[in-house]
Amino acid sequence: MNNQKLYKGSLQTIILNLLDEKGRLYGYEITKLVKEQTQGELQITEGALYPTLHKLEGEGVLQVEMELVNNRQRKYYSLTKKGRLEKVKRLEDLARFLQTMEGLIAPKVKA
Repeated sequence: MNNQKLYKGSLQTIILNLLDEKGRLYGYEITKLVKEQTQGELQITEGALYPTLHKLEGEGVLQVEMELVNNRQRKYYSLTKKGRLEKVKRLEDLARFLQTMEGLIAPKVKA
């Protein structure tokens, strides 16, 4: 099975957590950090990243700043106050999900 499918549902949480850790990032930095931190296990495509960023921005959890870098406009993303609260909620939800999955798939000891 392709692990990319398993990560897909967690993409928003991954992005929120990275932005909370790093403060402010542009799109390519996000993809690069995810690839590095997962030793290449997860590689986010532009086709997945930018719609997710736009959705999060629309929900008010991200703020965007445009900055001129080497004569090119670069869009930086950072968390809003609502975004920091949402990140905590999503990490709690993810922890509960992982605990439930572990209970479902962990080997059972037979008596």
